[in-house]
Amino acid sequence: MKNLVGNRWLDAKNGSTIEVTNPATGKLIDTIPNSTEEDVDEAVNVAVQGQKAWAKYPIHKRGEILMTFARLVYEERDSLAALLSQETGKPIKEAQNEIANVQIGVKAFVEAAKHMYGNVVPAGTEAGQEKTIQMTLQYPLGVVAAIIPFNFPSDLFCQKVPSALMMGNAVIVKPSTYNPLTLTKMSYLLRKAGVPEGVVEVVHGEGKVVGQALARHKGVHLVSLTGSTGAGMETMKTCSENLTHVMLELGGNDAFILLEDGDVDLAVEETVWGRMYNTGQVCCASKRFLIHNSVKEEFTRKVVERIKKLKVGDPMDPATEVGCLINEHAAKVVEDQVNQTVAAGANIVLGGKRNGAFYEPTVLTDVTRDMEVAKDMEIFGPVVSIIGFDTVDEAIAIANQSSYGLCGNVFTRDMKRAFAVSDALEVGGAVINGASFYRSFEMPFGGWKHSGIGNEGIMTTLKEMSRTKTIVLKNILD
Repeated sequence: MKNLVGNRWLDAKNGSTIEVTNPATGKLIDTIPNSTEEDVDEAVNVAVQGQKAWAKYPIHKRGEILMTFARLVYEERDSLAALLSQETGKPIKEAQNEIANVQIGVKAFVEAAKHMYGNVVPAGTEAGQEKTIQMTLQYPLGVVAAIIPFNFPSDLFCQKVPSALMMGNAVIVKPSTYNPLTLTKMSYLLRKAGVPEGVVEVVHGEGKVVGQALARHKGVHLVSLTGSTGAGMETMKTCSENLTHVMLELGGNDAFILLEDGDVDLAVEETVWGRMYNTGQVCCASKRFLIHNSVKEEFTRKVVERIKKLKVGDPMDPATEVGCLINEHAAKVVEDQVNQTVAAGANIVLGGKRNGAFYEPTVLTDVTRDMEVAKDMEIFGPVVSIIGFDTVDEAIAIANQSSYGLCGNVFTRDMKRAFAVSDALEVGGAVINGASFYRSFEMPFGGWKHSGIGNEGIMTTLKEMSRTKTIVLKNILD
């Protein structure tokens, strides 16, 4: 795969490349350019020119092109899902579901953009304005840099790219170096669907070089980044040099709260869904399991029994439920975090072993609120850390002691308590009687505290991807 700049597929100017391997087998799949700042500069300059022509396309025409793109993805859904599974280690069924989501996300952004009407301030609303009417219109920002992580590349492509295009922006896609191939093919399909040259581009390479060069470039008007909190902070600092807009969806260490009256069996099923999906590599996955001490033993026993039944193995096997991590280094990080937690006093009651990029689904007990895993240690893998509590106030205090504030959840049969806990959690999203792993395309998704800035979703992204102008009809009335 190469960079897409304008209408050309290019290598890095220095000829450097990065290997893309299958994490489950270690086999080489392809290579990508290891781009330089000079490559970024060329791509941005081309995008600036391409955006000016794209902005003149009427909204309905942009929508027609994106709907053609959705149809092309549907026609190639099997090959795209296979590629996504192979380069990510994601179970094939999950990859198929992710590619299928293109049909939801693209169509929703197209329809929302068509119905993004402006506002009118009627004459006389404010004293002294009796003869004046004011109206608002949305305009493109310009060039949007979409920096996309490895864990849900297609889903996040659909959150960032169609919304930017529908608002008349050009987009430069910066995929993860670990699994960039699916997004490159999807960008090709956008061009095939009719997006003009220079309006959608792909620049591969290391985040510290390409990502920061995009954030630094005066021709980039918004950086939409999903990634780690550290990467987000660095990017925001760089963007501040030019007052470049940022949308940041960052890390999380979500608290899963099971009260004494909660449905334990439901909580167990949601634990498996919300923690084992994508082998635990989910920013809004439940990661700290706060279980009332009266049901902690029952929950632990049942969750261990349930997780034991999961099939771990070849991601391309349709029967596989848990695959591998994105690479061996990621698995080693999880291994080290578990070992640190055990050294602090926790016990492994299931799993705890690594084999290459595979890390066994793991359950830790005797985790206490003072351990780092109960605060800011985000384990990006299939690990359930169980923490006991006695009162609702204690659970809320543990949940809120983290510097992260992405999502959270609570299980209880008492809706007053459910709403009280949801209200008290310092998070951007709270789920009642379900795992915190919940994200629809429609909802505004974003975190509090160190989990991000801005909200992504049908309800909010189009406004974030554009700027508002007020047209004033001064003294238009007699």
